[in-house]
Amino acid sequence: ASPTFMNVVRFKLRPECVEKYFKIHKDIVCDGLMDRYIAKTGEYSYCFVGFWETKEVLVAARPKMIAHLDEVRNLMEELSPERGVTDPVSGTIVASGI
Repeated sequence: ASPTFMNVVRFKLRPECVEKYFKIHKDIVCDGLMDRYIAKTGEYSYCFVGFWETKEVLVAARPKMIAHLDEVRNLMEELSPERGVTDPVSGTIVASGI
C-alpha cells in the first residue's frame, strides 16, 4: 500500500550535537510510519520527511514524536522565537511519482 499522509519538519542542529542527534534518531520507530528521510539543507540545517499510512496513524504517533523531540530538543538551535526549534507541517499526499 502507498502512504496517504506525510509530515515535514525543518530543524537546525547545534554543531557539536550532530552525531548525537543521528544516534538517537535512528532508534525512533513509530507504527504506521512507512518511510522517512532527512535532507541536509544547510551546514547544520535539516529537513525530515515522513510518509505515513494515514492521517490517523500520524495523529496516534504524535505523543511518541513529541517525546522524541523532548529528548533531542537540547541538541537543536532555535529557528525563531515564534517557531521554537522546529517548523513542522503535515498533510494529505495529493501527487506522487515523477
